[in-house]
Amino acid sequence: MLSDTAGTGLRGRRGETETLDRLLRDVGAGQSRVLVLRGEAGSGKTALLDYLAAHAPTGTVLRAAGVEPEAEVAYSALQQLCAPLLTHLDRLPEPQRDTLATAFGLGAGDPPEALLVGLAVLGLFAEATSTRPLVCIVDDMQWVDRMSEVILTFVARRLQAESVALAFALRSPGDGEILSGLPTLLVDGLPAADARELLDTVLPELVDDHVRARVVAETRGNPLALLELPRGLTPAELAFGFGAPSSTPLVNRVEQGFQRRITALPADTRRLLLTAAVEPVGDVPLLWRALDRLDVVPAAAAPAEADGLLRIGTRVQFHHPLVRSACWRSATAPELREVHRALADVTDQGQDPDRHAWHRAHAATGPDNEVAGELERSADRALARGGRSAAASFLERAAELTSDPKARAARTLAAAGARFASGAVTTVPALLAAAELGPLDPLQRAAVERLRARVTFTLDRGRAGAPLLEAARRLEDLDPASARATYLLALGAAQYAGRLRSGDLSRAVDAAREVPPGEDLADLFLTGLTVRASAGYAAAVPHLRTALEALTDTDLPLLWLTAPVAIEVWDDGTWERLTEQALSSARSTGARSLLPTALDSRAVALVSAGQLAAASDLLTEAESFANATGPGTHPSAALVLAAHQGQELPTMRLIDATVREAEARGEGRWLGLAGYAEAVLYNGLGRYAAALEAARHAVEHDDLALSGWALGELVEAAARAGDVGSAGDARGRLAERTSAAGTDWALGAQAVADALAGPPAEADGRYREAVERLGATRLHLQTARARLLYGEWLRREKRRTAARDQLRAAYEVFATAGADGFAGRASRELAATGETVRKRSAGAADELTAQEGQIVRLAVAGRTNPEIGAELFLSPRTVEWHMGKVFAKLGIASRRELAAALRER
Repeated sequence: MLSDTAGTGLRGRRGETETLDRLLRDVGAGQSRVLVLRGEAGSGKTALLDYLAAHAPTGTVLRAAGVEPEAEVAYSALQQLCAPLLTHLDRLPEPQRDTLATAFGLGAGDPPEALLVGLAVLGLFAEATSTRPLVCIVDDMQWVDRMSEVILTFVARRLQAESVALAFALRSPGDGEILSGLPTLLVDGLPAADARELLDTVLPELVDDHVRARVVAETRGNPLALLELPRGLTPAELAFGFGAPSSTPLVNRVEQGFQRRITALPADTRRLLLTAAVEPVGDVPLLWRALDRLDVVPAAAAPAEADGLLRIGTRVQFHHPLVRSACWRSATAPELREVHRALADVTDQGQDPDRHAWHRAHAATGPDNEVAGELERSADRALARGGRSAAASFLERAAELTSDPKARAARTLAAAGARFASGAVTTVPALLAAAELGPLDPLQRAAVERLRARVTFTLDRGRAGAPLLEAARRLEDLDPASARATYLLALGAAQYAGRLRSGDLSRAVDAAREVPPGEDLADLFLTGLTVRASAGYAAAVPHLRTALEALTDTDLPLLWLTAPVAIEVWDDGTWERLTEQALSSARSTGARSLLPTALDSRAVALVSAGQLAAASDLLTEAESFANATGPGTHPSAALVLAAHQGQELPTMRLIDATVREAEARGEGRWLGLAGYAEAVLYNGLGRYAAALEAARHAVEHDDLALSGWALGELVEAAARAGDVGSAGDARGRLAERTSAAGTDWALGAQAVADALAGPPAEADGRYREAVERLGATRLHLQTARARLLYGEWLRREKRRTAARDQLRAAYEVFATAGADGFAGRASRELAATGETVRKRSAGAADELTAQEGQIVRLAVAGRTNPEIGAELFLSPRTVEWHMGKVFAKLGIASRRELAAALRER
């Protein structure tokens, strides 16, 4: 480590070390901090991490590093980081304890979901910091295995009050998606003066100043390049060779310098370096055993150590990761196979079967069915631990080593399934094409078609209709049940495509009607949707209700379809139950595939229930989840929430963004949603002409679950805008649906439409019916809107006292919920009756952050800190910290006072 005059311990890094010092001070004060160091290879990221470790309190530092050969071994980096903390494992709640034990191969259990593993690691960190802070350092993050990357990213985004510092080093330029959005420190080259001082430590004295300047300029101050590129060059070579124009990236040139130094070493030393480079753990006894197989004596390490390429102590450490990659590139294919064979021979198959199989696989010169079988068993173990990406890599290599075409195709197909499950969806089509080259039996061909259909639906839902129909047709003779499930996907894709590809729905319906009926859940929904498209809404309602009644807990992954169907048939009870159950299940099981849809669907339901703050909390959680794990959220809840909040500018920006995205992706359903949201916004603001235009756009296409809502907005906007004809027409179209549905929700919505656009003499009775029927549902915002309309009508009828009662009740719901547009409309109407509206005071409760409000609501509902943490993916310590802040804001001392304090405020 090179000293500078400022005494920071690193030349030219005053600003960077000050940042690290602040991080340590914050963590010492009880806060958690995350920092990502990004810079090119050799820029000094590892030296800065060493500085952080050296200045952290004694005994608080955990370190791990990504190693390229380990990039497909599930949880390898995470287990390396967490191993010293496993003494705290028994203090975690049982589900988290079992999940982490399974992931790390310490116990058997169901394959763990990444979110539960992340919550367990968060809990482990929190338990470890009960007595002192913790500094966790992960170097070479670009080579960390995928599962460790997902978990560490999740944890980094959830740390708050655990006294944990989590520092990563990541090579750039590279994959900018890794750890994106987290606090970042860019590690650039050294300032010119510091770079020249560093260069002088390796340059001969006779080198001219202009040559020094050229070296500094060409290396851009990169410390490793300054030290390594001039090494071994004569003054003449430096003067006339170094600095010549080159298009080779700097990192490659540094690696080439290491290659030159490796090539100059004795043969046994080169073999030792290659063996150390291929063995990823740095296990010294294992290295010596492998070298004994290769007839290489330990003394062969001396030249490499003298040249500063590696150091062998308690572990094997390379001077830089580029030395490791230079060793690989300096070796021939036979040399690499020889080293892998030696490492396989000395790796205990019982203790470390997966690395044993991996080395054997790379030692193979051709097909080897025995090794392929080992790899397949390794894939099974990886899947049992939740390592789907690792399992896919094992299976792909197993397929390459399989001589029997049928077995090769089966393993390739299994690899495709594992890749899909891991989220690497774009890699699946090539694997499926490879699987089809081998002989497949009917069940395997069906599996290919099913997986191809799921990939299509996932990657390009708006344009997936035609490919899904083709897949369904091919499945009809292979697997009729899968064919019907795929036709259901095709119908779903057509619903998403909506008005942008209106022909997709009719083609899907025509094809699906020819399929022999079945009796499973997919068949019930398939029947309901085909009847809806071919025979009309009323005929479809009984079939759709039957499908909803047949739902079980195992059908929650169909939430993308079942929640809209519940809305379509105006069944608020089923909608409430489905969304609540799906979210609870996604959280408790850590199901990454279900959680985004569950959060979005539940948030929409909460908006209708008048719980806008809770819906906003879920959207914040969804955004955090997307940042941590990748899957994005649907626009539904964000649009519905913004429209009901009534803030015009942000809502219109969101609507415009949704329209652009919908047109780019071919998902016309979101165009209908955008029109509905705009109609809600402008109805709330009392700008009825604008609401009328938006509602007309929304109902141009019969979008599942949206058309009924949009027709209600159209009736209100047209009636208030004085367009009697449009109001009456929309009222009639709505009645075709509501009369068939027959629920309180449906009949209450129809009563509102009848009061607005029906016979004037019946208006009073119809308003009363609307308030009564909607009041019997969970849809408190809709009930308040019915009261608002009734109060407006009463005022115009000169019945001011009655009007005030309805308007006051509506205003209280809107104001409490945060539906500012409708609250403003109710307030204006109340003023017109002569009543002064009392503005709601901004008490301490209004100062709570979104996350604090979410925690308070759960605490009032009786949840404990660990239960709240599990639901919100926070550590119990962070929940406790937030509760302390809440108590201070509300002026209370215990949970028992929470509910009363909130009511008082």
